[in-house]
Amino acid sequence: MGFVAVVWGADRFVYGAAGLASNFGVSRLVIGLTIVAFGTSAPEMLVSGMAAAAGSREMGIGNAVGSNITNVTLVLGAAALVHPLTVHSRLLIREIPVLFLSMAVGWAFLWDGELSRVEGIILFCGMFALIAWISMQGRKQQTEHAETPSGGFEVDEIPDSLPTAKAVATFLLGLVFLLIGSRVLVWGAVGIARGLGVSELIVGLTLVALGTSLPELAASVAAARHGEPDIAVGNVVGSNMFNLLGVLALPGIIAPGSVDRAVVVRDFPIMVGVTLLLLLMALNERNHIGRKRGVTLIVVFIIYFVALFWNPALPGSPS
Repeated sequence: MGFVAVVWGADRFVYGAAGLASNFGVSRLVIGLTIVAFGTSAPEMLVSGMAAAAGSREMGIGNAVGSNITNVTLVLGAAALVHPLTVHSRLLIREIPVLFLSMAVGWAFLWDGELSRVEGIILFCGMFALIAWISMQGRKQQTEHAETPSGGFEVDEIPDSLPTAKAVATFLLGLVFLLIGSRVLVWGAVGIARGLGVSELIVGLTLVALGTSLPELAASVAAARHGEPDIAVGNVVGSNMFNLLGVLALPGIIAPGSVDRAVVVRDFPIMVGVTLLLLLMALNERNHIGRKRGVTLIVVFIIYFVALFWNPALPGSPS
C-alpha cells in the first residue's frame, strides 16, 4: 500500500507542479530538467525523511545509496533491454563528473562513521545549487535551440493547459499521498526487517530502494520505448545526484548520528563501481549500451540484492 501511494502521489505531485510552473511562464525544458527530475526523487526524499523521523536513520541512508545502485543497474538495464541506449557526449562531459563529485562529497562525510547535521545541511544546500545549475544549463540550451529537444517524451509529463486551481489541488493531493505512503512504507519496511531478522539498513538498501526507484524505472523505460536514450540515462544520472545531495541529507538533518560502517566500506564502493561500469559501457566506440550490457547490469543488481540477504561474509548482513 505504501509503494502504491508513493508512486501515484509522486506522479500527481509532478503533474500538478509542472502545470503550476507552466502557468507562471516557466519554460517546458526547465520544468522537465528540474521539477520532473526532482519529482522522481521525491519518494526517496520523503521515505528517508520519514524513516529518520521515526528513528530509522539507517534505513534512510540505505535508501539513498541503494536507490542509486538500483537506478544504474536495474533501471538502466531494463531500459537497455527495451531499446539500446546511445549516450550523448554532452551528458558524459557535463552531468557525470558532477555525479562523481557528489559521490565523493557524500563518501567523505560518511567516512568518519557519522553524519552530522552540519554535513546534512551542506548536502541539502548542494541540492539547491544543483537545481540552479541545471536551470541555467536548461535556459542556455533553450537559447541555443529554437525547439525543446524533448522528442515529445517530456511533453507527456508536462500538461499543455491546466487551470491554476486544479494544478494546486493536484499538487497538494500528490503531496498528501507521498507523505501518507512514505509513512506506511516505513512502517511496513521496519516490520519486514524485524520479521526477517535483518537490519533496517539491509531493508533500506534493497526493498525500500527498489520500491522508491519505481518512478525512475517507469520514466527511463518509457523514454527508451519512445527512442529517447538521453532522457533515459539523464533521468538516472539526475536522480542519483538528487539522491546523494537531497535524500542523503535528510537523515543527517533530522536524526544526525552514527552510520553503519558497512555503508562506507561495502555499499558506497559498490555504488561508485557500478557508476564506473556504466561510464565504461558508455565510452565505447559508439557510446552504446546494448541489450547484452543491459542484461549484465540487471545481473549485477540481482547478485547484489541476493548477496545482502544471504551472504554472511558481507559486513552488515545477517549472520
